[in-house]
Amino acid sequence: MICIPRPRALNRSIGVIPFGRRLWRFRGDSYRHAPILQANRPTFVTNDIGSRSYTWSVAAKVLVQHVCTECGTASPRWLGRCPGCGAFGTLAEELHASDEATSARARTPTPIGEVSASEGQRISTGVPELDRVLGGGLVPASLVLVGGEPGVGKSTLLLSALGAIARDGRRALLVTGEESAAQVSLRAARLGGAETVGILAETDLGTVCATLEQERPDVCVIDSVQTLHASDLGSAPGSVAQVREAAGRLLRVAKKAGVATILVGHVTKDGAVAGPRVLEHLVDCVLQFEGDRYHAHRILRATKNRFGSTNELGVFEMTSTGLVGVPDPSELFGSTHPGEIGAAVGCTLEGSRPLLLEIQALVSPSDLAMPRRVGTGVDPKRLAMLVAVLGRHAGLKLGNADVFVNVAGGMRIEEPGVDLAVALAIASAARGVAVLESAASFGEIGLTGRLRPAAQAERRIDECAKLGLTTVIAPGGTPLRDRPRVATAETLRAALDAGLGQAA
Repeated sequence: MICIPRPRALNRSIGVIPFGRRLWRFRGDSYRHAPILQANRPTFVTNDIGSRSYTWSVAAKVLVQHVCTECGTASPRWLGRCPGCGAFGTLAEELHASDEATSARARTPTPIGEVSASEGQRISTGVPELDRVLGGGLVPASLVLVGGEPGVGKSTLLLSALGAIARDGRRALLVTGEESAAQVSLRAARLGGAETVGILAETDLGTVCATLEQERPDVCVIDSVQTLHASDLGSAPGSVAQVREAAGRLLRVAKKAGVATILVGHVTKDGAVAGPRVLEHLVDCVLQFEGDRYHAHRILRATKNRFGSTNELGVFEMTSTGLVGVPDPSELFGSTHPGEIGAAVGCTLEGSRPLLLEIQALVSPSDLAMPRRVGTGVDPKRLAMLVAVLGRHAGLKLGNADVFVNVAGGMRIEEPGVDLAVALAIASAARGVAVLESAASFGEIGLTGRLRPAAQAERRIDECAKLGLTTVIAPGGTPLRDRPRVATAETLRAALDAGLGQAA
């Protein structure tokens, strides 16, 4: 701690002493220093203390807030539990300087009907799967946030996209704060095609914003937003205040300069995008990159998209030359071996794309007082409901058995249209009878044991026919076809009889 002697006479309007990049606050007989966010235009008064001269800030008034590092909720005092997200021990102290009153001028509002609705021509990323999730490409002056686990391939995917954009004759810029320019060059040489992409190894937020305003590239990727820091903030890079300030300033620069900006974001241990919740509110699009080191494929989803659908899905496969889009993911996820007990093929819908998935189930006697219901890739609560419906309306005795369900390939499904495929796999494992060869199924199961229609049944059937499946088991009311043959059922018991054959 550095202390200076207390002056004998002190004006009451003077509350702080800025000293270099530090702020001096009165405490006892000395002044302690602390980081501070300085006001926009503070005024200063110079006082002589002993033989030295110090500059006193008159305009800056310090506000102490405690901000949650998980959700960004602010509190005037420290709390053990965040009132916003309920997390414990996440409130950290931040010092802010209140802004002075500015002389703002009123502006005349414009009727919405007189505003030009042209959004500009979208910029293709050169990666069809990425363009699909974005809704047709990048919108100029938009701000996109891409999150994902470490090592999932975010930097590799975006570097490939920048290379394709540069080859198309547009200006592309990569701002890296996690790697050096030499390290990025090595990856670019392995991927190929990114020789004309500009690179800037910088973490200072002011320098990055000034570069964007001067260069005005068509597309800019910032890897990552947690490494940027504003010099006028006293908090560490990656803190709530730094991320919030970086997102706000980059948003203003992107809109002003017309730069389509992509921010790479870290994720928490729960898989959510790290940083304050305001970060996801500021950006135009939030993409989530899913996958793990044990599978070669990656899934790209949109959780927010102001310029397109949030139901689209992009599938990539990691190869020696980088991430490659999978135009027909049904062949990747829907492959199964005929005659296997406990395996069924289901057809789900991700946005406008139908996908065939292999559902695997295992039923074994349980030695526990409460048998387990374990689902990987499916909702555990919905799995427990399906097990109860199978026991009540299909006659399966699963009360003393452990039930395990897995979606092959590491996929995660949330659509209720796969209920029938999950039920078929469980019934096959419980009865020891394989599902019909070259058969697929879709449909929602209600608590009464009746089947409910699934959305876009025609597209699902077309996907089954494209992969050569001969039979589709679907709820009643589904359009009938000869190729593939559509077997409709009104109840769960009838669907199990159709899917498991006479042996059931």
